[in-house]
Amino acid sequence: METFVVIGLGRFGSAVAEELCALGHQVLAIDTDEKAVQRMADKVTQAAVGDCQDPEVLEMLGVKNMDGAVVAFSNDIGTSVLITLNLKELGLPRIICKARNHSHREVLRRIGADQVVFPELESGRNLARTLANREILNYIELTERYGIVKLKVPARWVGKTLRDLNVRANYQVNIIAIQSGDEAIQPVPSPDYPFRAGDLIFTLGDNESNERILALE
Repeated sequence: METFVVIGLGRFGSAVAEELCALGHQVLAIDTDEKAVQRMADKVTQAAVGDCQDPEVLEMLGVKNMDGAVVAFSNDIGTSVLITLNLKELGLPRIICKARNHSHREVLRRIGADQVVFPELESGRNLARTLANREILNYIELTERYGIVKLKVPARWVGKTLRDLNVRANYQVNIIAIQSGDEAIQPVPSPDYPFRAGDLIFTLGDNESNERILALE
């Protein structure tokens, strides 16, 4: 179990805070809007009204002892930058920020944000990739170049194992999980597992390599 602070309780921040708490982590949710804080009070470990531009507020709420922080709003670039700087000063080991645009992202990266996300852009890209190729059952973008694709196992792979195919060397992707029928997903599948017709595979690789897998019959 880890401890997180989520600053900004709009739709994105609220979803992050609630999901982290559901996954068993301790979550402190902070916003300047009292109504937003009240909405989250029963869904997280602790919810507080506070202006995180003030370092004393962060100190008072014990943010310094958290394992990670999410700066979950981006409308006011100056405010998000100042809060990120305050979190860096406190020495938090991991800071994730939501950015408004590419310039905002670069500023956040330069001042020390460990990860910067564009939730709307990323979800839009993922949907577009899924719609553009009917073989893709799901797509998760990790970076602009790398992603995870869920798809049906190519017909030519059926009856063969990962060891037989030497997927990593021949196709430059990693098979990180397999689901066969109604069975549970197998993370880190055995190299001796023989693929069956209808299996679903999860490939991790760059976009070009993933697309080569999709082109197989």
